[in-house]
Amino acid sequence: MAALRRKFGEDYQVVNTNRATTFSAPVKKKRQRFVDKNGRCNVQHGNLGGESSRYLSDLFTTLVDLKWRWNMLIFLLTYTIAWLVMASMWWIIAYIRGDLNHGHDASYTPCVANVYNFPSAFLFFIETEATIGYGYRYITEKCPEGIILFLFQSLMGSIVDAFLIGCMFIKMSQPKKRAETLMFSQDAVISQRDGKLCLMFRVGNLRNSHMVSAQIRCKLIKSRQTPEGEFLPLDQCELDVGFGTGADQLFLVSPLTICHEINPKSPFFDLSQRSLMNEQFEIVVILEGIVETTGMTCQARTSYTEDEVLWGHRFLPVMSLEEGFFRVDYSQFHITFEVPTPAYSVKEYEEKNSLPSPLSTPTRTESHGARRDRVFSVDCINTSEERRGGTGGRLPSKLQRMSSSGKEDLQRKVLLLSSQHSEKACSTGDLPLKLQRLSSTQVSGPENRLNLKSVKVGFEPMTQSTGDLYQQSLLPTPTLSTAPVPMHSPLLSAGGRPEDNLPAKLRKMNADR
Repeated sequence: MAALRRKFGEDYQVVNTNRATTFSAPVKKKRQRFVDKNGRCNVQHGNLGGESSRYLSDLFTTLVDLKWRWNMLIFLLTYTIAWLVMASMWWIIAYIRGDLNHGHDASYTPCVANVYNFPSAFLFFIETEATIGYGYRYITEKCPEGIILFLFQSLMGSIVDAFLIGCMFIKMSQPKKRAETLMFSQDAVISQRDGKLCLMFRVGNLRNSHMVSAQIRCKLIKSRQTPEGEFLPLDQCELDVGFGTGADQLFLVSPLTICHEINPKSPFFDLSQRSLMNEQFEIVVILEGIVETTGMTCQARTSYTEDEVLWGHRFLPVMSLEEGFFRVDYSQFHITFEVPTPAYSVKEYEEKNSLPSPLSTPTRTESHGARRDRVFSVDCINTSEERRGGTGGRLPSKLQRMSSSGKEDLQRKVLLLSSQHSEKACSTGDLPLKLQRLSSTQVSGPENRLNLKSVKVGFEPMTQSTGDLYQQSLLPTPTLSTAPVPMHSPLLSAGGRPEDNLPAKLRKMNADR
């Protein structure tokens, strides 16, 4: 069956003999990736035009970037052509001087001894270039052109050796192969970690040598359209994998699970399990670090498409404690297992929590600013005084005159009570509240000073019936202090009664009252 599919394509259908049912292979069309799993970028540059000459301006980098087969071909051709050209020049000198015709004449002094033909000229060049020096072929002192050619050959040979050997050394020492021992998990998973929905994948280092200053980055490749109507193919968006907290700096000694928290700043904020099936995106992972043995920077890449993101999965642990060391089981590096995970997105979850509960009834609460802005009216106190006069009698005429003279000061003192957090005020339109305690207030007079108690109102419910208010008005209320006790009196500081310090006439009037 596999051979038939290779021959006729992936859309080949299997039909049974009774023609009752037709089975088709559930093969999903493979989507073109921007970056392969091995890190190779599927991008080709075409229609360069006259820009191709830029490659020759950086010839060294061009040779290093070539594939190994082209490098070996250039290496062999360069040395072969250089040797043939230099050997031909030695043969031309011998031919022009006539050394080829007097090769075996002992009385004749040639330019290069024992060079009779082109093979002997080629062997002389190899011996000179490789500094072998067998001693059979050598340059004589009667050949100045040969000496000049020898100097030119030495200089050109050194340049060619440095260029080609340097290219081969740089290409062999490239840290691209170091990336082969850096592993990425085959799939990425989405599950909850610390109560938050996260996108996670795993990285590992197969070598014992460490990656110094290892850092990881993630890019989301997805086409989108701007509100202005511009289409952006393969738009790149950064995925936060701990840049602000330093979690992107890895100590890659054992396999690590990289986590991207899905929050309102994440591009996956509105991604749910259902919408994941219809999305088209690619997550490119880039791991960079310095190879400890060579000191060169290495970069490893991979990618995850939407088909390789598993919702509601978690990676299987690979670390185990042995006697004296920790063991990593790489056979379980790519294995995941299912865990309970909400199927809705983080956006839907936050919108669900932000909605008010239908069972909760709104209650009217008075804020601190509203309590501070309310004013305690003096008319409320006047009403209370009238009620106290009906039940407990009126003050003597002398105290009434003293009280009327400090009425303006009393109004100012009462208005200051509205700024306190623990007090409530009432106005003429509000219902009267229970008067609790009268604090001392200094009143200026012509003869003496009268300290009147200001009214403190407790935190009582604002909703009271008329019957309750009538019953409260019949209750006895605290009497006003009529004694002119100064604020520095020892009676107030010691907790004594202010009536004990009154004159005899006032004490009698107070007793009659």
